Amino acid sequence: MTDQTSDDQTSSNQTSSNRPTTGPEPHEMDSRTRWRAFAVCVAVASLTILDLSKVNVGLPSIEEALGAGPTDLQLIVAGYALAFGLILVPAGRYGDLHSRRHMFLIGLTVFAAASLVCAIAPSIMVLIVARILQGIAAGLLMPQVLGLIQQLFVGPERGRAFGLFGAIIGLSTAFGPTLGGLLIAIGGPESGWTLLFWMNVPLAIILLPIAWRLLPKTQPHPSGANSLDPIGILLLAVAVLGLMLPFVLTTGSPSDDPNRWWLLVVFVVFAALFALWEGRYARRGETPVVDFALFRISGYRNAILIGTCYFAAMPATFLTLTLFVQQGLGLEPVFAGMITIPFALASAVSSWWSGRHVERYGRALVVVGLVLVVVGFSLNSLLASILAADVAPYAMSAAMLIAGIGGGAVISPNQTLMLADVPVSSGGVAGSIGQLGQRIGTAVGLAAATATFYATVYSETGTVSDLVVYHDAYRNATFVTISFVVAALVFALLDARSRRLQGVT
Repeated sequence: MTDQTSDDQTSSNQTSSNRPTTGPEPHEMDSRTRWRAFAVCVAVASLTILDLSKVNVGLPSIEEALGAGPTDLQLIVAGYALAFGLILVPAGRYGDLHSRRHMFLIGLTVFAAASLVCAIAPSIMVLIVARILQGIAAGLLMPQVLGLIQQLFVGPERGRAFGLFGAIIGLSTAFGPTLGGLLIAIGGPESGWTLLFWMNVPLAIILLPIAWRLLPKTQPHPSGANSLDPIGILLLAVAVLGLMLPFVLTTGSPSDDPNRWWLLVVFVVFAALFALWEGRYARRGETPVVDFALFRISGYRNAILIGTCYFAAMPATFLTLTLFVQQGLGLEPVFAGMITIPFALASAVSSWWSGRHVERYGRALVVVGLVLVVVGFSLNSLLASILAADVAPYAMSAAMLIAGIGGGAVISPNQTLMLADVPVSSGGVAGSIGQLGQRIGTAVGLAAATATFYATVYSETGTVSDLVVYHDAYRNATFVTISFVVAALVFALLDARSRRLQGVT
């Protein structure tokens, strides 16, 4: 695949001059070893993504067992995404500069320990703190996974690897609610939620020695200065916190403090300071935490925008669907989760297929995928509103099948296109910026959709029947999530048009 624009080519040439200084090239590694290392990476990534979705169905049980309020429940879900987002870029930068393998092993160890504390948490506050620690561990892990995949594979093989990666991540996202429901059914309504976290502990312990043995001990490193840019990291962390925290604290409850939106001023100020500092730092001949030259690569830039909007929709869709069928239709958690199984299976198949054909069809795959997601989500909301409660879950599953076919054609091709022209030596930080966009999108989407859902519940309760209240709440929340998908579609169409004008896919 060729570069997209002249400034893209300039950026790629400049950045690719940072040739590897140590470690084997991907083609020098044994194929079996590379795919085994890939399997370890994807297994760990799926654990972190499962924790974004499987915990959703446990929220009612956690609320009852630990006396959690709406803000507490929001922090359990969005606090994980907040911590995830805060640590991504510095973790990716450190992994690029030093050792992705070491960061991977540290992150997996912390994830196991935090999961253990979550499982035995005696109070909601302990659970929230441990949950945030889980998010930090996930933020340590994900940039290393993306950097390692880019390091291990080149050319069409990289597309296949990211296709398989996208399929497994899609399965993890969509099967999370079903798995969570099964664990709660096994453990019981009062303590079943603890199994959501217990399951991580043995899996992480098993994967640790395998990762230590299989992950590459050497890697390409950027040439030049190897400073971690601590001031830049601090400025970026405060900016990200100022952006995400107001959304994390948004529940839709009338008790939400409106002053939280002043934190966006903190975001604007520190984002500006970060940009100024990074420019000054680069002019001194140092290596900044974020290489702004990457954003001159149009495929990379547009893929981040698409991913941010798409992930604003997806976790919010699964959460509000779970809330609707559990609280509105009265389904048990295990059956509530089953509604997303068709999405998971369809997403896995289409993601695998898309990964194999992204070199041929390019951005067009993402465009078609997003159209199918809009159709599936719209049909899902319509069927939920017009069908009887005993029939609606089956029809909603069918609609989610359509959305799943589209969803699989979004994630893996977009990931491949995002990193296609990024040098391997910058793969970790480039991937972490993309993941940061996804986590910001997740926080914003969860806040917007759940606030809309609960605001409708609060305003209509007592005026109409409970079923009508939840129908309206779910419909309104779905309008929000579909709007995010449409925004992703707009960016995908603009990128496809740009690529077509330049004669590339």
